[in-house]
Amino acid sequence: MIINHNISALNTHRQLSSATNAQSKSMEKLASGMRINRAGDDAAGLAISEKMRGQIRGLDQASRNSQDAISLIQTAEGALNETTDILQRMRELATQASTDTNTTSDRGEIQKEMDSLTSEINRIGNTTEFNTQKLLNGSKDSATAAQPAVPAAPAVAGVYSLTPGTSDIEIDGKSFTYNGTPGAGEFSDAAELAALVNADATLSAKYNASEDSGELVLTQKTGFESATAPTGATFTEDTAGKAAVEAKEAVEKGAGLQFQIGANENQSLTLEIGDMRASNLGLTGTGDGFTATTNVSNGTDSKGVESGLDVSNAKNASAAITKIQTAIDNVSAERSKLGANQNRLEHTINNLGTSSENLTAAESRVRDTDMAKTMMEQTKNSILAQASQAMLAQANQQPQGVLQLLR
Repeated sequence: MIINHNISALNTHRQLSSATNAQSKSMEKLASGMRINRAGDDAAGLAISEKMRGQIRGLDQASRNSQDAISLIQTAEGALNETTDILQRMRELATQASTDTNTTSDRGEIQKEMDSLTSEINRIGNTTEFNTQKLLNGSKDSATAAQPAVPAAPAVAGVYSLTPGTSDIEIDGKSFTYNGTPGAGEFSDAAELAALVNADATLSAKYNASEDSGELVLTQKTGFESATAPTGATFTEDTAGKAAVEAKEAVEKGAGLQFQIGANENQSLTLEIGDMRASNLGLTGTGDGFTATTNVSNGTDSKGVESGLDVSNAKNASAAITKIQTAIDNVSAERSKLGANQNRLEHTINNLGTSSENLTAAESRVRDTDMAKTMMEQTKNSILAQASQAMLAQANQQPQGVLQLLR
């Protein structure tokens, strides 16, 4: 018999500590519902499940991204739906103006509506936005960025203006005669002079002419940018107009929209939306088939900056029908592309949901605890702990036998 070391008590204490620790871990798993609460519970399982969690959250966010992309597409397509309605009305007007039962006055009224509707198409193209991003002005079309650079270096778009006055004007060697009253090849104000410049094949190839507050404004076209003012008259540089042109050119160098529709790098969809403004649809321009005056605005103000389709006579009105039909076809093609991408994104959302669900099930098998099994283990550990406590009490009583030797 010994009393300095109670081996039975030490062994029982060790077993009690082990049962208590096991019971504590079982209770932690039952409380959290997770099999792995710390790396020590299952180091490999923790690494695997964390990787799965990253994928699951990425898939869920990609699904939300796809839903936002659908909303963007619906915004653009809804605006183009209105553009189509406008074009159908313009086609109807052009057909109406093509018949000679109309007088010059009648066609003049039709022309007003044509110009107004064309301005509205510009407004839709310039102002349709999603989350402050413009959608229909060409800024979401990388094709514009792929165009060859203008050879001039540096290419600076010049905007120049002058007040015509009552004298004859010469612009780059082309003479224009002042007359107090309108006449063929003559001008009486800046608006008439702008129309003459736009009607001249040589000058219209280099400049866009317009009238602003009684001034003739000449804007250099792409390929003719320079710091040199038109010759033959005293033109002053319009710095505000130049800044506006440069801003427009910056917008035209667009880039397609990138939608992240997967959990990992390079899992994206690219969507490009073309320029749906009047000029790109062939509804404004210069020369034959277009008005001599610039009565079409950008849609955000009443200032005329472009020449619309001319329906002042049967020939031009008939030609306008074909141009408008081409515009309708282009808008319909753009809407079809948007619709196809919307359908694709809807399938993408379904696929992402299925992938997330299956991966969540796999992650659950690794990370979550089996409540029934853990409860069984906790009950076992609880009984073992209670038994160990009882046996520890018995082991502590064994040295009491030594006292019998002292009687």
